[in-house]
Amino acid sequence: MIIKSAARLSNVSEYYFSRKLKEIAELNNSGFDIINLGIGSPDLPPSPEVIAELQKYAERNEVHGYQSYVGLPELRQEIAAWMKSNNDVDLDPANDILPLIGSKEGIMHISMAFLDPGDKVLIPDPGYPTYMAVAELVQAKVIKYELDEEDDWNIHWRSFEKLPLADVKLMWLNYPNMPTGVRGNNQQLKRLISLAKRHNFLLINDNPYSCLHDGQPFSIFQIEGAAEVCLELNSLSKSHNMAGWRLGWVSGQADYIKTILRVKSNMDSGMFQPIQKAAVKALQLPMEWYSSLNETYKNRRIRAFEIMEVLGCSFDQRQRGLFVWAKSPEHIADIEKWVDLIIQEAGVFITPGFIFGSKGDRYLRISLCSSEELLAESLDRIMKSLEKLRP
Repeated sequence: MIIKSAARLSNVSEYYFSRKLKEIAELNNSGFDIINLGIGSPDLPPSPEVIAELQKYAERNEVHGYQSYVGLPELRQEIAAWMKSNNDVDLDPANDILPLIGSKEGIMHISMAFLDPGDKVLIPDPGYPTYMAVAELVQAKVIKYELDEEDDWNIHWRSFEKLPLADVKLMWLNYPNMPTGVRGNNQQLKRLISLAKRHNFLLINDNPYSCLHDGQPFSIFQIEGAAEVCLELNSLSKSHNMAGWRLGWVSGQADYIKTILRVKSNMDSGMFQPIQKAAVKALQLPMEWYSSLNETYKNRRIRAFEIMEVLGCSFDQRQRGLFVWAKSPEHIADIEKWVDLIIQEAGVFITPGFIFGSKGDRYLRISLCSSEELLAESLDRIMKSLEKLRP
């Protein structure tokens, strides 16, 4: 006897990377050696100071109980100081910031806090698949808006303005963008904020790549008027190599934060205190930390560009962030089969762009979360297998 699953799961499948990583693990267990250039899980460690802080507090007897739902005051204060230092944004640490168990958790909490079944939500195409999955889980109605490759992956305004904006409740943004690597366009964001005010919908910028940049950190709150209609998610996963620690936050005006807290306080019992103490230390790291990290990814990006060139893909060298996004050659008819062929013949996994939406159908994405040596090995394998990779 099988108990029927909830109707809300009817359009939600297992996360692509969850399925694909199981396949790769099975292949490796069978004697293969597959290099994974797919998922964006940093391979570098956090700062030694951050690890030492975790160890110091974890040894104390009094830190192992339930914690506040709103996080330690010193963590919220440090987030506010970090936002001021990096983005010249003023936030009230007591009311405008809510620490999260990772920003992915925040996508669910925000959606549960503001979306009723049938409410319309705008999701970018291409975009992070979790926006779609969470909208389906809360039974909202998804409306995709196109990012235009001919305009540096900014919004395709002719099609956007034809959407039923008056009925929209919430819109997801992601700048710096994943998967395309483009920065936020201030003129575009001003236009969106104006539209959100006119049509009374909430804009959320998902911003985990804010420190992986070319010297120009970005927050949507740098745009005049954003505080009235915007929220922003941030995370220590990418910027501080702390993906498995599950540390993030949402910021915005106090009324929005209180609304999200009504969901969050019923979903978890706070974060382990030593992890929060370590997060405070991470946010105090000097600018050299970010410069070194960006230099590492810059060098890896060059290697990833070489792989894409050998595969015959085209790409924009201005892109930033944790990935390289490239268009596949015209003669490749089926990108998913080609990705599987690269796995079989070269032993390298590269993410197919279709998982990010229909506008990504012709694209591939390489994660920069592998060493230069592994990227060089991947390039060598692909070059040796090149004749077999021409379907």
